[in-house]
Amino acid sequence: MKLNVLTIQGKKTDKSVDLPDVIFGIEPRDHAIWLDVRSIRANQRQGTHSSKGRSEVRGGGAKPFRQKGTGRARQGTIRAPHHVGGGRVFGPHPRKYVVGINRKVKRLARKSALSYRAKEKNIVIVENFSLENAKTQDILKILQAFEMDNQNVLLLTEKNEPNICLSAKNLHKIEVREGLGFSTYDVMRSEKILMQEGALLKINEVYGK
Repeated sequence: MKLNVLTIQGKKTDKSVDLPDVIFGIEPRDHAIWLDVRSIRANQRQGTHSSKGRSEVRGGGAKPFRQKGTGRARQGTIRAPHHVGGGRVFGPHPRKYVVGINRKVKRLARKSALSYRAKEKNIVIVENFSLENAKTQDILKILQAFEMDNQNVLLLTEKNEPNICLSAKNLHKIEVREGLGFSTYDVMRSEKILMQEGALLKINEVYGK
């Protein structure tokens, strides 16, 4: 698939690039995408939630009343789970939610996600650019030139561009990733991919093998 390279004003240039079929034209594997997205989402969880069991809550050392003769059910502590202020039964404790995934499956998932966007014709190639200052208005003008200001956009840059990242920080519908720093989840949650030429070269170099 060949695409024209556009300027940041949305105008055609005399250059064009080829999207290799081994990356952008494969038959998408939905299960691979699901495995990778599940892994990414699970690994984002902090797992710092915690609760106290009956042995950890404060108080309740003494028996609240005598064993017999009161007409009530026997109680050993007021910090048992069925009492107000008592410990929690099977409550959450700090843990890791990390889910592993094979490297080949991860590569297949990314290729599948990119192939989906290529088939939908939702990939736009733009010349390499950088911003002199970090201004939200500058990145917004670029998105408006491509009529992407109201869509979820994934912007792939050739290299780390602090000004571009800061400019897009206040726009909740755009994610900026450096070259190969994108994930399957980034691609699938975006509606459009705005890709610099340099980022495409890196993707072809790594995933085209």
